[in-house]
Amino acid sequence: MGKLYEGIDESLAAFLNAQKLFFVATAPLSANGHINLSPKGLDSFRILGPRKVAYLDLTGSGIETLAHARENGRITLMFCAFEGPPKIVRIHGRARAIEPGMQGFDELAAVFPALPGLRSIIIVEAERISDSCGYGVPLYRFEGERSTLIDWAVKKGPQAVRDYQLSKNRLSIDELPGIG
Repeated sequence: MGKLYEGIDESLAAFLNAQKLFFVATAPLSANGHINLSPKGLDSFRILGPRKVAYLDLTGSGIETLAHARENGRITLMFCAFEGPPKIVRIHGRARAIEPGMQGFDELAAVFPALPGLRSIIIVEAERISDSCGYGVPLYRFEGERSTLIDWAVKKGPQAVRDYQLSKNRLSIDELPGIG
């Protein structure tokens, strides 16, 4: 049923790129810390190599992924087929964040759409890539992207978004460093 991959080949890349939604899971080292699970969309995922992927970290109410990436780097990305044949792909790896102003940020940002509210780009070095059946995943039809997050960032403007980040994204829910 399940398969391990040495890397992302053409077929797997086609599957990953076809998904309109993926999930990101991270956790702090503390046994009392909160596990984070976030949905991602908006054409924010890119394959950078056979064992390297990245996605845009857009401004939101929490900063868990960035804080966990800094603390321990553990991350899992999960892609589910909601249309077509059933399949789930998980990419387990180590994450690091590149923020605006850091070396390499502009070059990496150029491979993504220019979305307002960008906080960082999360790069994942894959340690394990696997699939599973996905037989229990329901069928859904994609109707379109929600524009709410983008509209919010555009309406606020770059400085107000930055102020929001500094106010709401300074610490994770477990008080790990976020935006500083």
